[in-house]
Amino acid sequence: METMRFVRCSLLLLLSATPAMSAEVHDQWTQWRGPRMDGISPDGDPHLEWSEQENVAWKVALPGRGSSTPVIWGDRLYVLTAVPVDGSTPELPPHADPGAPHGPRRGRADSVEQAFKLLAIDRADGETVWERTAATAVPHEATQQNNSYASASAITDGEVLLAYFGSWGLYAYDMEGDLKWSRDFGDMRTRNGFGEGATPALHGDTLVVPWDHEGQSFIVALDKNTGEERWRRDRDEVTSWATPLIIEHGGRSQVVTTGTHHVTSYDLATGEILWQGPGLTLNSIPSPVEKDGVVYVTSGFRGSAAFAVRLSDARGDITGTPAILWTLDRDTPYVPSPLLYEGVLYLVKSNNGIITAVEAGSGRTLYGPVRLPGIYEIYASPVGVAGRVYIVGRDGNAVVLQNGPELEILAKNSLDDGFDASPAIVGREMYLRGYRYLYRISTD
Repeated sequence: METMRFVRCSLLLLLSATPAMSAEVHDQWTQWRGPRMDGISPDGDPHLEWSEQENVAWKVALPGRGSSTPVIWGDRLYVLTAVPVDGSTPELPPHADPGAPHGPRRGRADSVEQAFKLLAIDRADGETVWERTAATAVPHEATQQNNSYASASAITDGEVLLAYFGSWGLYAYDMEGDLKWSRDFGDMRTRNGFGEGATPALHGDTLVVPWDHEGQSFIVALDKNTGEERWRRDRDEVTSWATPLIIEHGGRSQVVTTGTHHVTSYDLATGEILWQGPGLTLNSIPSPVEKDGVVYVTSGFRGSAAFAVRLSDARGDITGTPAILWTLDRDTPYVPSPLLYEGVLYLVKSNNGIITAVEAGSGRTLYGPVRLPGIYEIYASPVGVAGRVYIVGRDGNAVVLQNGPELEILAKNSLDDGFDASPAIVGREMYLRGYRYLYRISTD
């Protein structure tokens, strides 16, 4: 959540008092899209350049496989992974390579029992402080080779650690790893066995869990301290992988969700539908972003769809109404979520190393689509920090752009691992979770 530039002073003070806006939370990376659920590090300033020989404070091997972004609180970071119990090495996706086949592949069944783990890692040296095995199970269904059994990110607010493994449960721990409660929502059946991936969203003491699949889809709100349900609503949706966005507008908190059939906003307190708009494409994955009372939604599988919703006009069915400020039907992302940074909306084209910058207020293209040097394929979402945009690719290459209306490449970087997880940034430190390793990019 971000405070709106044009809000009255009284509302600004109210919003700045919420946990998501406190200075303490600004110094953490609490969810997969960061402290404000928008991919921006408000106070960060990481290095422009890095390599295996430069500006890597440490690099540690992680057990198993996962594509979840690390979350950070205090002197530790927390990461989820799925580890084969038989000691075998998990199959890794092909690195992005122009000569290799790409695109969706139907999931393949895995008969190996997996241990679903939460790791607490010391930021200073990369050592594992503790680990907890939340569950062990043979997966009931396949996952696509580009996915993993630990795709959702952990969540924390400094009071509770939430580890979500979808069909294999939701687990709440205290900060030292003692289990507080757990919930089992059953078995998800995903489209074509592509696997799971949406991360829940936490706002205050309410945790919102999306459950869109090929059975009865629903969304449920829980008390973060007890796991008790506050409300549950069925959804007319097929499989999606998008993390909800929770925002405050007009004195009310709302949960914005995307999907193939509808974009829907729910009242956080009651689950009442506040507004609903047209759906996006199949395989809805990117999460919404918001700024100055406008929500931006995108999707890009077998088509392209994006539109902007002005919340002050959004009531009931907004299809074809002035609440939809603009629409876009090209060059939108399939997996990566968009980045909205100081008026510029950055869109990855499908999963390709191609970027388009859009003026958020009008939907006008500022530049692009343009190919980023050295990057063939992108799953990680771009992040914004210190007036710069960081984009990492599946082949280990990365670029740093100057934020603004014109394309300016500040740096090109490369590591020996590939990255599907989005970067996590706190202060001068950037953490990159790869297929095999976790890196701390920092010399401080």
